Amino acid sequence: MGPEQLVFIWLIISVLSLFVMILGIRYLQNKENMVMIEKGMDPKLNVSRPAPYRTLKWGLLLVGAGLGLFAAYLLDHLVLYNFRHVDEFEYHRGANVPVYFALIAVGGGLGLILSYRIEKKEVLDKG
Repeated sequence: MGPEQLVFIWLIISVLSLFVMILGIRYLQNKENMVMIEKGMDPKLNVSRPAPYRTLKWGLLLVGAGLGLFAAYLLDHLVLYNFRHVDEFEYHRGANVPVYFALIAVGGGLGLILSYRIEKKEVLDKG
């Protein structure tokens, strides 16, 4: 089997998979709407329902990830600078890449925790 045949098979499989996925999503949406109609709910009202804390959550997530990226940059260039420069002319590219990913995840997680605490405080104050 040559590469041309494999590309053709891959193309057929990917198009069929996409088609089946679209049909599956549409089937599940229809099933959900039918259950809502049986319970006496209007399916169109469910789609337009606002989510008041969605923007707060996304904002704090992105701010936390940005602060984590900035902290990783500072840590990489100020603290860990000597660990990657063995010689004056030798530079190890990518030596501290895990620090960037870790601090982005930590910053994003702290943003989500802060969002949760703000939402919880608002719900308890209203209740």
